[in-house]
Amino acid sequence: MSSYPLTITTHSYEETFEWAKEFGQKLLPNDVVCFFGGLGAGKTTFIKGLAKGASNVNEEEVQSPTFALLNIYPEKPPIYHFDLYRLNSGDEFFQLGFDEYFSSNGICCIEWAERIKEHIPEGSFLIYLEANSENERKIIVQRK
Repeated sequence: MSSYPLTITTHSYEETFEWAKEFGQKLLPNDVVCFFGGLGAGKTTFIKGLAKGASNVNEEEVQSPTFALLNIYPEKPPIYHFDLYRLNSGDEFFQLGFDEYFSSNGICCIEWAERIKEHIPEGSFLIYLEANSENERKIIVQRK
């Protein structure tokens, strides 16, 4: 992987998807990728590309699990896609046993990761997304 922090700007859905796809190709089982950014910042778009690159998941299958909290894409390696928007605290994440997915040989993608910020595993990727305009996204990638 590249050295971090890394900042890029994408100018379209397709460019964000392709960059995320390339990023996903470099991920390994048990990697945790945490996403930060407001509504419409591009978190789910990024995860669609990441899942395609990491496990060849069809982008149409990738939907934000806002109400279910977790979607599992069972390809190899499996992708565990969390959306923590509805959680009131990080404690709920652990009460539901979701932390067990961190070491389950899949790749964890966590939207609204600020809900568990103090519990994010060391070595996780932290991805900050910001919508600069309708199509342009600023993406900052860091390691914890």
